[in-house]
Amino acid sequence: MSSLDTKTRGRTSRGRLRALDAYLCRREPELLRRHDGPWARAVFVDVGFGEHPWTTLESADAFRALQPELPVIGVELDAERARAAAAHADARTHFRQGGFELPLGADEPARLIRAMNLLRQGPPERVPEAHRTLGGYLLPSGLLVEGSSDPTGAILTAHLLRRPEGAEAPPTREALLFHTDFSHGFAPLLFRDWLPRDLRRRVRPGEPIHAFFAEWVAAWQEARTAGHTAPPDAFGEAALRLAARTGAVETDAWLLASGFLLWRPREGVPP
Repeated sequence: MSSLDTKTRGRTSRGRLRALDAYLCRREPELLRRHDGPWARAVFVDVGFGEHPWTTLESADAFRALQPELPVIGVELDAERARAAAAHADARTHFRQGGFELPLGADEPARLIRAMNLLRQGPPERVPEAHRTLGGYLLPSGLLVEGSSDPTGAILTAHLLRRPEGAEAPPTREALLFHTDFSHGFAPLLFRDWLPRDLRRRVRPGEPIHAFFAEWVAAWQEARTAGHTAPPDAFGEAALRLAARTGAVETDAWLLASGFLLWRPREGVPP
């Protein structure tokens, strides 16, 4: 078992990752539907589902609206939690004990791996190792989602890491995803404490993530000065202004209306 593995509190509430499920269904439908060659056996893996497997089961329901036969595997380091979750297993849904060295068979390549709220307490310098380990289970073009959310899922951030096509290489840091449901209002720095572990303490001068937040705050202040004061309106207008300032933010109408901001720097999200 990897030295990166540590037991978490595991008190995941129902619906905590529902917004992330919605994002993946909207933006990654082909990843979820693909069924050619090894993709016919490719699984979704939910790593560290916690005390109860609610997030795994909710994702299974959401993703199977696109791919009814999708195999789903929930993985939990705590053996007792894994055994308890097995009561919810069926022919396409399995629960196994394991850590970042995933308990997958040779005929179970991964199309999508989610590892949310697992690395918050570990040393940030070990995050790249976790990404490499998990990314090694992905098929080429497969996706690793790793990040943090508040207890209810009202505020969420996640790395989106893609395994390169045709290469035995670690996943690339494709984008950083932010989401809010506006229940806490909106200001860019609401996300700071919920950044992925390797970025959370780097919002300081001289760091790329600090420069990004400085641009976002400036765009938000401009939006408010222009009269966009309601949180969803301020969020959407600030995103449009941020995109114009940086060229690295997507302005898809569904993303902005749903409280998502996708930062996709040309050279990938800086480490």
